[in-house]
Amino acid sequence: MGAFQREHIHIDTTEIHLIHFNEFEPNDYFHLISEQEKDRLETFHHIQRKREFVATRILKHDLFGYKEIEYESHGAPFIKNEGFISISHSRNCCGIAINEKFKIGFDIEKKSSKAQKLHSKFISLDEAQFLDTSNELLMTKAWSCKEALYKLSGRKQLIFKTDLRILEQQNNDWKCEILNPSEKISVELQTFEQIDRILTINKSAIESNSH
Repeated sequence: MGAFQREHIHIDTTEIHLIHFNEFEPNDYFHLISEQEKDRLETFHHIQRKREFVATRILKHDLFGYKEIEYESHGAPFIKNEGFISISHSRNCCGIAINEKFKIGFDIEKKSSKAQKLHSKFISLDEAQFLDTSNELLMTKAWSCKEALYKLSGRKQLIFKTDLRILEQQNNDWKCEILNPSEKISVELQTFEQIDRILTINKSAIESNSH
């Protein structure tokens, strides 16, 4: 298990468990994953995706034993009788966030210039009024927030630029909302900086209001 390093972060009622890894051969860890997981692993063709899948399952086994990760119709992961979970991965790092009380959206992003270069794809004109779109770190945080909002939205068909809204940002605190067809969801997110990554998680339960 020398290829993996674990990290634990406690944030209020949420536990974040990270597993860091370097290059490894996924097949060397077949004995640590279930038959169902082996079948799914074979559907991936890119070596990095296979590593992320295996690393996530190793982390999941440490936390929950051999209970399967299941998926809701819109793709959100869950494990029966284990509260709410959210899964994310960035290059050479995977994470599982757990909260027993409320639904969570968790995201990991590697710091880079990519989000800043593509900010016009996900930052609205209203958001650009108070967010510095030339700031690479801030745009990475904003993209991470929108990824976390997407996981909280409960649906696949939405537009990051208009359906996932950042209303206010102060340091690492973000007030946001999600526009679904029949409801508006309010949520507060928090971003955390690591050496080369940004982590984002919702600080409290989401609040839903019908249109």
